[in-house]
Parts: sequence; structure tokens; C-alpha cells
Amino acid sequence: MDNRPFYFYTYSAICQYDVFMFQTPTLRQQKKAHNRELLLEATASVIATEGITGASITRIIEHAGLSRGMVHLHFVNKEALLVAVARHMREQYFHHINEFLTTTSPAPAHQLEAIISAELSEQILNRRSINIWYAFRGQCHQENAYMQYADTRDAAMKDKVYQAFLQLLNQPYSRQDGKQDLCSDATYGLLALLEGMWSDYFLHSDEFNRQSAKRIIFRQLSGLFPNHFDLAGAM
Repeated sequence: MDNRPFYFYTYSAICQYDVFMFQTPTLRQQKKAHNRELLLEATASVIATEGITGASITRIIEHAGLSRGMVHLHFVNKEALLVAVARHMREQYFHHINEFLTTTSPAPAHQLEAIISAELSEQILNRRSINIWYAFRGQCHQENAYMQYADTRDAAMKDKVYQAFLQLLNQPYSRQDGKQDLCSDATYGLLALLEGMWSDYFLHSDEFNRQSAKRIIFRQLSGLFPNHFDLAGAM
């Protein structure tokens, strides 16, 4: 089995490494990169408060403090800018996921706990980011280019979760019958629970409790994998 880390297939695969990344950039390159980042973050902030339809070029450049020509210089047009923002959000999402994964035990139960903790963390689940995610998801049926970036439950994430559950069942004291079906059900069940928590936060952020959300998820996992989880997390 390929033992390369999860982030090899996600964040590193998404980011196209530039040949200049190992060289000291010139002042011009630094300014260009800075302006591009300003446009991405300004567009994201406008989308978070006014939605995609409200993200006009005028509002974006006002927020970024840049000229209209900068949009065309970096992104050609508004639609290309919006797609770049969706991709930017996805890169940030996987960056945070991998921060949690690489700072915990490689044991499968702890890796699963890290994914759950990351998904419900302030870094990923906050009012600004959730507004942006749902703004893009709401437009996916009209703009297919958003779909590849707006769906955080992609094949790599599903495989990571599935393989972790499979490793749990391959341990000597775990149940052996129907492993594949159980792992598949557990994978889709966990991702559905996380998606539900995101929706709950989106609709009721003032009442949302992160610790309660994690306890609910771990309660479900402890029923399926009592040797590996309790209400507090991985054992």
C-alpha cells in the first residue's frame, strides 16, 4: 500500500509549485504576489458578506485598495478571479487539515480524530469561511468550474477516512466480519455527520457548540468501534 501522507494527494497536489519557489523572488515578483493575494482575500471577504452576485469588480477593488487593471493583469476577468478564490479556499482548507494530521499520532484512530477536530476547528469552521463555501456551493449548478473546488469531501478525503477505518478493523482485537461494508458505511456516515455540523453552524452559528458536535460524532464512532473511540475521542 502507498504510504505517502494524505497531504501528498490533496494540498500538495492542488498547489502547482513554481520553479521560483526555491529562489529569492525579486521585489517585482514579491509585489505581484502580494497584489494577487490582496485580490483573492478581498474577493473572499466581499463574497462572505455580500455573496457571489454582490462581488462586483468595483466592490472588490475598493476592498483591496487596488486598481481595476490589477484584476485583468492577474486573472483576465472576474470569472477567472472567482474560480481562483474557490481554489484558494480549498488550498487553505487542506492546509489546515494537514496541520492537524501532521501534529498527531499516525495511529488510525488518532488520524480520524484529527480530521474531526480540524473540520470543527475555528480555523476551518468560522462565519467568514462558511459563508464563502456555501456561496460557491450554491452556484455550482450554474458554474461547473466551482464544483471541483467547492466539494471538500473529495475522493482523497474519502479514501483517507476509509483506509483509517480499515486499519482499525485489521487490528487483532477488532471485528473481522463485513469489513469493507462497515468501513464504507462508517466513511460516508462520518462525512455526512461533518457536513451536517457545517450546515448547523451555517444556520445557527450563535448556538453552535464545537465540543458538543465532537461528542455527538464520537458517540456514533464509539458504537461502531468501541475498542478505539469513546465520547472524548480516540482511545
